[in-house]
Amino acid sequence: MKKANFAPADVAAVMDNPELTKADIAEMRPFAEAFPELAAKLRKARGPQNEPTKISTTIRLSQDVIGFFKSGGSGWQSRIDEALKEWVAARR
Repeated sequence: MKKANFAPADVAAVMDNPELTKADIAEMRPFAEAFPELAAKLRKARGPQNEPTKISTTIRLSQDVIGFFKSGGSGWQSRIDEALKEWVAARR
Protein backbone atom coordinates (compact mmCIF):
# COMPACT_ATOMS: atom_id res chain seq x y z
CA MET A 1 0.00 0.00 0.00
CA LYS A 2 1.34 3.42 -0.96
CA LYS A 3 1.84 5.85 1.90
CA ALA A 4 0.12 9.24 1.48
CA ASN A 5 2.47 12.15 1.06
CA PHE A 6 0.90 15.12 2.92
CA ALA A 7 2.38 18.57 3.15
CA PRO A 8 2.27 20.15 6.65
CA ALA A 9 -0.59 22.47 5.57
CA ASP A 10 -2.63 19.46 4.38
CA VAL A 11 -2.19 17.71 7.74
CA ALA A 12 -3.37 20.83 9.58
CA ALA A 13 -6.44 21.04 7.33
CA VAL A 14 -7.31 17.40 8.04
CA MET A 15 -6.92 17.96 11.76
CA ASP A 16 -9.14 21.07 11.67
CA ASN A 17 -11.76 19.44 9.44
CA PRO A 18 -12.02 15.75 10.25
CA GLU A 19 -14.02 13.51 7.95
CA LEU A 20 -17.64 13.08 9.01
CA THR A 21 -18.67 9.70 10.33
CA LYS A 22 -22.07 8.06 9.83
CA ALA A 23 -22.88 8.94 13.43
CA ASP A 24 -22.04 12.62 12.77
CA ILE A 25 -24.29 12.64 9.72
CA ALA A 26 -27.12 10.93 11.63
CA GLU A 27 -27.02 13.73 14.25
CA MET A 28 -27.22 16.53 11.70
CA ARG A 29 -30.32 18.72 11.53
CA PRO A 30 -31.49 21.13 8.83
CA PHE A 31 -30.17 24.69 9.20
CA ALA A 32 -33.67 26.13 9.76
CA GLU A 33 -34.25 23.64 12.58
CA ALA A 34 -30.89 24.23 14.25
CA PHE A 35 -30.99 28.03 13.95
CA PRO A 36 -34.64 29.10 13.47
CA GLU A 37 -34.10 32.78 14.35
CA LEU A 38 -31.21 33.16 11.94
CA ALA A 39 -32.99 31.19 9.22
CA ALA A 40 -36.03 33.47 9.53
CA LYS A 41 -33.80 36.52 9.00
CA LEU A 42 -32.15 34.97 5.95
CA ARG A 43 -35.36 33.74 4.34
CA LYS A 44 -36.68 36.16 1.75
CA ALA A 45 -40.31 35.42 1.12
CA ARG A 46 -41.63 35.85 -2.37
CA GLY A 47 -44.75 37.87 -2.86
CA PRO A 48 -47.91 36.48 -4.36
CA GLN A 49 -47.26 35.24 -7.85
CA ASN A 50 -49.26 36.74 -10.66
CA GLU A 51 -49.94 35.13 -13.97
CA PRO A 52 -47.16 35.90 -16.42
CA THR A 53 -48.08 38.93 -18.47
CA LYS A 54 -45.80 37.91 -21.32
CA ILE A 55 -45.19 34.69 -23.18
CA SER A 56 -41.74 33.60 -24.25
CA THR A 57 -41.56 33.01 -27.98
CA THR A 58 -39.14 33.06 -30.88
CA ILE A 59 -39.65 35.50 -33.72
CA ARG A 60 -37.45 36.22 -36.71
CA LEU A 61 -36.99 39.93 -37.38
CA SER A 62 -34.77 41.77 -39.83
CA GLN A 63 -31.36 42.99 -38.70
CA ASP A 64 -32.46 46.58 -39.30
CA VAL A 65 -35.39 46.26 -36.90
CA ILE A 66 -33.33 44.57 -34.19
CA GLY A 67 -30.49 47.06 -34.67
CA PHE A 68 -32.90 50.01 -34.32
CA PHE A 69 -34.40 48.79 -31.06
CA LYS A 70 -31.07 47.61 -29.58
CA SER A 71 -29.49 50.99 -30.32
CA GLY A 72 -31.75 52.43 -27.61
CA GLY A 73 -29.99 50.34 -24.96
CA SER A 74 -31.42 47.83 -22.54
CA GLY A 75 -35.15 47.21 -22.65
CA TRP A 76 -35.17 46.77 -26.42
CA GLN A 77 -37.46 43.75 -26.25
CA SER A 78 -39.98 45.73 -24.21
CA ARG A 79 -39.82 48.53 -26.78
CA ILE A 80 -40.58 46.05 -29.56
CA ASP A 81 -43.50 44.79 -27.47
CA GLU A 82 -44.82 48.36 -27.05
CA ALA A 83 -44.47 49.07 -30.78
CA LEU A 84 -46.40 45.90 -31.62
CA LYS A 85 -49.12 46.76 -29.06
CA GLU A 86 -49.53 50.19 -30.68
CA TRP A 87 -49.74 48.60 -34.13
CA VAL A 88 -52.41 46.12 -32.94
CA ALA A 89 -54.43 48.85 -31.17
CA ALA A 90 -54.47 50.97 -34.32
CA ARG A 91 -56.00 48.08 -36.27
CA ARG A 92 -58.72 47.06 -33.82
